[in-house]
Amino acid sequence: MEVVNTLGRRKTAVARVYMTKGKGNVTVNKKDYKVAFPIDVLQAKILQPFQLTDTVNKYDVTVNVSGGGINGQVEAIRLGISRALVKENEENKPLLKEEGLMTRDPRMVERKKPGQPKARKKFQFSKR
Repeated sequence: MEVVNTLGRRKTAVARVYMTKGKGNVTVNKKDYKVAFPIDVLQAKILQPFQLTDTVNKYDVTVNVSGGGINGQVEAIRLGISRALVKENEENKPLLKEEGLMTRDPRMVERKKPGQPKARKKFQFSKR
């Protein structure tokens, strides 16, 4: 197996995922994922696709991620890893799809409209 290359996106975060056979090392922006994302919940989200497909410690993953906040970045990485696992073995798709990991979350920030301070907020209205 050579390198499997996939892309994951969430809000404005973009994660490029490169997966190879290995010992389970996950590197995010040239740092270990535990250093890049010190919160346990976020670390669990990154490993979720591997746990669902029983492939923990079978693949090394290198990720370049940019844009967005930490949660958006983690969810982009998770989508990229899920897509890579499906590219590697098509039988993983139903397991990951059932948990909603194969779907790109389409929710984005609504644009700011002219004549308003934010997307939906209006300037204070004075009757008199």
